[in-house]
Parts: sequence; structure tokens; C-alpha cells
Amino acid sequence: MTKGRPVPDYATLAKTIQSLTEGEDDTVALMATVTCEVHHSDDRFDWTGFYRVTGPEMLKIGPYQGGHGCLQIPFARGVCGAAARTGQVQLVADVDAFPGHIACASSTRSELVLPVKNAAGDLIAVFDIDSDQPDAFSQGDADALSAILRDVFMRP
Repeated sequence: MTKGRPVPDYATLAKTIQSLTEGEDDTVALMATVTCEVHHSDDRFDWTGFYRVTGPEMLKIGPYQGGHGCLQIPFARGVCGAAARTGQVQLVADVDAFPGHIACASSTRSELVLPVKNAAGDLIAVFDIDSDQPDAFSQGDADALSAILRDVFMRP
């Protein structure tokens, strides 16, 4: 349970994603599959998707599920930019209290953003999960999802 709510069965989710992505090396196909499986694994996940590193200090929207997202996010702005800039997971209980938060959707109350690296250790994207519930995410969510992302994107 997370904050009184059931959490996804991350072990099963990881196995499902591993099975669906085995042998695939196209990054966009991998992102689309991960997004779909994670988004539908928990009703806390209101918007789920990737922002890809497309140039110096710039993220652009990649595969996602949910309403429209921001098309571009500079590393210098918002929760996604902070994850890209620092290489650290951003676990935000209240987006209104996050300095420089970008409101891509007015319904977002909390956010979890995880850096995504490839096998060479290069930042290729951030994985963004928004919730319309305040304080929706835990460190357990961050740890489980980080492990899934490593398994998929850091394959040799």
C-alpha cells in the first residue's frame, strides 16, 4: 500500500515489460511500450510519458498516455527539466510548491520524474508520471520504476 492505496504489482509489471520488449532496440518503440504498460498499471497515473533529449539542454515530448503534454521543456525549467539537469529522480508531493513548475495540465497535483539513461550512461530522456491526486507517489514507486527503466534502456 502507498499512502493508503494499493500499488501496482511492480514485479509482474517488470516481467511483462521485459517480455514485451525483449529483442527490441528501437528506443521509441521501447518508450511507447513502457508508457502504455505503466500508465494502465495504476489509477494514480493520470499522465505518463517520456520527454526525449533532442538537443543541448532541451527535452521534447515522446510517447505518452493521457491528455496533451508540453511539446518542449528546457532543462532549466520545471520538474522534468530538474530531473534532466541533475540526473536525479524528482518526487514532488505538491507541484504548486515546486519552484518553476510548468503546468502542462491544470489537473496535475503531484509528479514523479525519473532520468532515463542508455547502456553508455548517456541521458536519453526523462520518464514523467503525473497524478491528479496530491502526494500520490512514494520512494517505493520511484525505486521500482527506476529499476524497470534500467532493465529496458540500459541493456547492452
